[in-house]
Amino acid sequence: MFENLCTLPLDAEVFATALHPSEPILTVGTSSGHVETFRLPSSVGSSDDGGEVDGDTSVLSDGKHNIESLWRTRRHKGSCRCLAYAHDGSSMYSAGTDSLIKHFDPLTGKVLSKTAIPSSTSAPDAPSLLHVLSPQSLLLATDSGALHIFELNPDANGALPRKPTQTHYPHADYVSSITPLPPSEESTSGFSKQWVSTGGTTLAVTDVRRGVLVRSEDQEDELLSSCFVPGLGPKKKRNNGMLAIGSGSGVLTLWDKGAWDDQQERIIVDSGAGKRGTGESIDAVVLVPEAMGLGKKVVCGMGDGSLRVVDLLRRDVNVSANLRHDDLEAVVSLGFDSENRLISAGGKTVKVWEELTELQGGEDEEEEEEGDGSDEEDEGKAASGKRAAESDSDDSDSDGGMQEMKRKAKKRKEMLSTKLGPMGAHGILGFEGLD
Repeated sequence: MFENLCTLPLDAEVFATALHPSEPILTVGTSSGHVETFRLPSSVGSSDDGGEVDGDTSVLSDGKHNIESLWRTRRHKGSCRCLAYAHDGSSMYSAGTDSLIKHFDPLTGKVLSKTAIPSSTSAPDAPSLLHVLSPQSLLLATDSGALHIFELNPDANGALPRKPTQTHYPHADYVSSITPLPPSEESTSGFSKQWVSTGGTTLAVTDVRRGVLVRSEDQEDELLSSCFVPGLGPKKKRNNGMLAIGSGSGVLTLWDKGAWDDQQERIIVDSGAGKRGTGESIDAVVLVPEAMGLGKKVVCGMGDGSLRVVDLLRRDVNVSANLRHDDLEAVVSLGFDSENRLISAGGKTVKVWEELTELQGGEDEEEEEEGDGSDEEDEGKAASGKRAAESDSDDSDSDGGMQEMKRKAKKRKEMLSTKLGPMGAHGILGFEGLD
């Protein structure tokens, strides 16, 4: 389903990533405290050499484009734990183990404002997540389980205040994921006022105006990741939507929006050694964009470095995909950029993936054209003896089918080799200025 286009090596372990909402720009935060922003080549418009870009060929696989580093800096004295873009991409936020939140220009890296992370004890409280809920609200979750709401200043390009306006404790353990719920039909701002968070073994729903609304029952399994899936509610409330929650045991649980007491269904993404509940953890989960036309699917980033594609309509896992980000390190984050390319991060690498059918170009159409001969052509072949004679032999059918499969496999291999370039699908792109 997805093919790896390139691997982006980093100097230190990646802890956080963020994708610009409207441009192919990727920002990473690492264990060394560095923050670096890259521009990925766009598949729309003109190429670097001034020519037009073929919409059927990825610019990352044609051997003519580099991933450009826009800027790199030591943003935090400790590690950079989390990153978040503003809704319009005009500003960005980071938080690190130095107990600071910094607000900066995403294109230059210049710091615009900063503030300290509150601590409920004498020891500093490390951040676990950042999320921009709206132009006025920034959510910061910490290892202690605190969830701070900072009121941003829209007139100062989202500048940070000195202190949070609210602090809630939805979980007894650190907050592992935050997923905003879609705004209600009565909303005048168009921005969400509620979100679902996971932490420890519970799920919680919090409202920016009323605080924590509900907590789930103890799931007896660590909840690590989450994403909202629209249009998959109960039969009589199909537009209600549901939450897909990744757990520490390799099980993806489904929750109907509004029914937060307990999960509704379970999909075993990884069963481990064949025993239920002992699989690899689902550390990251992302919804496949509807614009890709692949249906209701999510991609799960696993603790063993693999990627699993789950069909939520069929409730099954695509085991044939066999996608792998890393052989050892867990996948810490997943996302789709503005070009609908899948970005996975973990260990010291970031990988860019594209839907395989996009790389294949118009192969299916070409095969249809080859097999769509006219009646005159068919009659001519029959008269010249080129049409294969009909046979009742099973062996003959089997041999013909096998040859056809080999022919298609060879054609696909040649096509991918041509479009992916001499490095193949797993080549490492170079950087400008480096050998």
